[in-house]
Amino acid sequence: MAGAVVVCTLLWGGVGEPARAGVVLEAYFAKRSYGPGQRVPLRISGGSGPVEVQLFRAGGEQQATRADNTMNGVPVTPVKVVQPSGQGWGRVAVWIGRWPSGLYFARLRSADGQRAFAPFVLRAAPRHRARVAVVMPTNTWQAYNFRDGDHDGVGDSWYASERVRRVELARPFDHRGVPPHYRHYDAGFLRWLARKRHPVEFLADDDLETIRDAAQLARRYRLIVFPGHEEYATAHAFGLIERYVARGGNLVFLSANNFFYRVIRAGSRISRSGRWRDIGRPEARWIGVQYVDWFQNRYASAPFVVVATRAAPWLFRGTGLRDGDRFGGYGIEIDATTPLSPPATHVLARIPDVFGPGKSAEMTYYETPHGAKVFAAGALDFGGSALQSPVTTLLENLWTRLSRP
Repeated sequence: MAGAVVVCTLLWGGVGEPARAGVVLEAYFAKRSYGPGQRVPLRISGGSGPVEVQLFRAGGEQQATRADNTMNGVPVTPVKVVQPSGQGWGRVAVWIGRWPSGLYFARLRSADGQRAFAPFVLRAAPRHRARVAVVMPTNTWQAYNFRDGDHDGVGDSWYASERVRRVELARPFDHRGVPPHYRHYDAGFLRWLARKRHPVEFLADDDLETIRDAAQLARRYRLIVFPGHEEYATAHAFGLIERYVARGGNLVFLSANNFFYRVIRAGSRISRSGRWRDIGRPEARWIGVQYVDWFQNRYASAPFVVVATRAAPWLFRGTGLRDGDRFGGYGIEIDATTPLSPPATHVLARIPDVFGPGKSAEMTYYETPHGAKVFAAGALDFGGSALQSPVTTLLENLWTRLSRP
């Protein structure tokens, strides 16, 4: 088995933010993504006694993740033991093997029974790139991370307090290191993709910043999939994907509330800078839909109602769905078309009035004269149901249509 965790002395103190009193076991990687064949630092704090460290690839596991504070996967390294010595944040060297691109994580177990997780995206080597990219919502994961690193009783996120203006990207996640809502929004799609064995390259949001322009992006990828809650985008990422569509690139959005807020990146921190639509760049112009509302802890999820199979008969092939049929149960946050949606946008399915009169979720698809094909699910948790019928067939049909020349 290629790659292994190197057993070494942990270097303690002076690394990252203050530790949590050396009690709670936590860990994180300084970057959101790495290339294969690298030696990278895993930062660890807390626990008691020796700590076991093992790396896993998410998605290939046989059993679904059943708790919000855990991650399941297929091991890619043997278990190694490191011996903490002292207080504060320490570092242990981790060798990343030449494994397939994907979402990976370190799982840690301390002598006092604690577990912690530290996820990272593994990019593909340039010569092994696929024509399909899957972008994990790493900015949004951290925006919803309520971890209280400075111990002031308030989570270090603008969702916890209006006083918080910036979010740190290089830090552990709350709930033992698992990204927020991972089980509901992300794990199902990752398991679907692992079962289908479609060749893809995984990217973090950071990786979009390294791509010069839409021409370079289009040369690399025929299709870009945003499987999760891609709410926060820098000016570079927003313009890059918008121009990618204009050049004929294909997009799939399996969540809702995508490219909603503009963020400014400074080092390893992001800060919000208003909604894209408020500065004259509404996301519906190229996604087809845009954010409407959230469920406000009042409205239950509801099924999609199919309304236009004739607009995309290839999508519904093999599902048995006809106009008027219902499937699934979705909501949480929803998108819908606007007068600024591309003229060719078709509403394929709708959750009528899911958040009250006039607030319906809309699943859409459109094509452009330049050859772009864009699908948007319109509900936040659609991608998480990837292994459920008929969604698994819908996704396979989408993949077939949009990933091929």
